[in-house]
Amino acid sequence: MKKVAIYGQSYTVHAAKEIKLLIASLEKNNIVFFLEKNLYGLLKEHKIIQKKYPEFSSFSDLNNSFDLLFSIGGDGTILRAVTYVRDLDIPVLGINTGRLGFLANVKKDEIESAIDLLVKGKYDTQERTLLQVSTEPKNKDLDELNFALNEITIARKNTTSMIGVKTFLNQEYLTNYWADGLIIATPTGSTGYSLSCQGPVISPNSKNLVITPIAPHNLNARPMVIPDDTQIKLEIDAREKDFLISLDSRIVTLPKETKVFLKKASFTIRTIIPKNQTFLKTLRTKLLWGEDTRNQSNQ
Repeated sequence: MKKVAIYGQSYTVHAAKEIKLLIASLEKNNIVFFLEKNLYGLLKEHKIIQKKYPEFSSFSDLNNSFDLLFSIGGDGTILRAVTYVRDLDIPVLGINTGRLGFLANVKKDEIESAIDLLVKGKYDTQERTLLQVSTEPKNKDLDELNFALNEITIARKNTTSMIGVKTFLNQEYLTNYWADGLIIATPTGSTGYSLSCQGPVISPNSKNLVITPIAPHNLNARPMVIPDDTQIKLEIDAREKDFLISLDSRIVTLPKETKVFLKKASFTIRTIIPKNQTFLKTLRTKLLWGEDTRNQSNQ
């Protein structure tokens, strides 16, 4: 590992100690690093760093000469970091200074040990599926950033009334979900919004997607697991003239006549998993599955 990028958001100044520790660890190991432009300006403004470092400001500033991108924050920060990485095949490692952190799995007090494991090559990479969206008619706001790592969600706008989401799988009609909205989640996104709407947890290497209705009117409407090579078409019925579509944290307003087409993206995102971390360990920790005292003797 010789060259990396570092990305964070505005609240990252609250993680000044962790940023200094990361920079010190990288410099100690003679690793060149680039700071995202807005993050760099914020760190200089708050006098967290004084030295001059190279910076990047967009996807076009990165290339496959970068060995890794560090994301400092929570899972939401990683979702935004992915818009810089896209199809460049740069692995992402999240340092968790946020809350839950399924994706950002390096704790604050594990930064130095994580860098040590990376330098020694003691890590695994996990390929993560993304979803890609297109619409008919086309929408300019979805021309470039038309992909999501966690989920793509259809939701009502400016109304408390339900919307209908007529759903087709590989051109075959499935059902019309009457609900507050509909989530199409990847395995990565199965532990996000979909999980809070009673969706299942899916292992990151599963070749599946999850369709999860949001507060469905019909109580027999349940989450459905489908193969990730399924072509999905959605047609919207709503009282309002518009509806919302969100791609992770990015939200676009679309006319209700718009047809939405979803499929697995042509590229994947690789995340770094240090040797002392596993998906199952993260589940136990984040979802408190080990808190039942009856399990203690079996761990």
